[in-house]
Amino acid sequence: MKIVIPGGTGQVGTVLARAFHADGHEVVVLGRSSEKCDWRTAKWDGKTLGDWAAEIDGADVVINLAGRSVNCRYNDENRRQMMDSRVDSTRVVGEAITKATNPPKVWLQASTATIYAHRFDAPNDDVTGIIGGHEADAPDTWNFSIDVATAWEKAANESGTPKTRKVLMRSAMTMSPDRDGIFDVMLGLVRKGLGGTAASGRQYISWIHDQDFIRSIYWLIEHEELSGPINISSPNPLPNREFMRIFRETWGTSFGLPAMEWQLAIGAFFMSTETELILKSRRVVPKLLTDSGFEFEFPHWENACRDLASRWRNAVGE
Repeated sequence: MKIVIPGGTGQVGTVLARAFHADGHEVVVLGRSSEKCDWRTAKWDGKTLGDWAAEIDGADVVINLAGRSVNCRYNDENRRQMMDSRVDSTRVVGEAITKATNPPKVWLQASTATIYAHRFDAPNDDVTGIIGGHEADAPDTWNFSIDVATAWEKAANESGTPKTRKVLMRSAMTMSPDRDGIFDVMLGLVRKGLGGTAASGRQYISWIHDQDFIRSIYWLIEHEELSGPINISSPNPLPNREFMRIFRETWGTSFGLPAMEWQLAIGAFFMSTETELILKSRRVVPKLLTDSGFEFEFPHWENACRDLASRWRNAVGE
């Protein structure tokens, strides 16, 4: 297959491009700058049609991952960039597909599990899950993230691509041993003795092992009956307290300093990020994926964490 990945220069894009390339597929990553890698790259600006659109014409699959990182302070300029980078890139990818003489069979469009409501009582699946934005006392930053997610999906849904199946990937955190990825960052805290319970520890963490993420993307490409919003996450999210306990035990760290909410706020300020990434309860499960027959290799955090830690150690020679 020929697979085009707009915005594929980040962690998730690299995980996918590396896997597709290793499997013998033709991979083209669209980015704002050329980077040396084993697959082809092409430049785009993420908002206007250009020569890059020729890569989409005749491709089998488009996987759009473009969007400014949410790991930042939510000031006015960063909010504008987070919103515009997602909406503009989605709109122009849709334009390229619409104008293609030989459009791709499937367009996998990035979205996020953050679109769902902050809740503890029950999981949010992709059939009955509650879209967030109306929770009592939800911080403004949480509501903004949901506004971004809904605008992102709206831009994809408004693109007229009658010959191309669309899937909106409501993905949880993809855990891989790659440097600077979410697992690497969390492991850094665990290794320093800072990987304790955050605030109450009741808030759920939704996640997916990188190998299951790759396999789920292949599954979505191959299964033509699947379209629209699809949750991509482990079927077993865990409360922060339990998640971090398993993380520490797997690594062999006996102690993790807990942090109160006010301490997290101070830490987030100095790290130029937001506490939403830590405090919002993301209890997300993949009903449509599992109902279609998909089976996870790493459905539970214990085995997933053990595998990721082992691969991390092998990669750094520790």
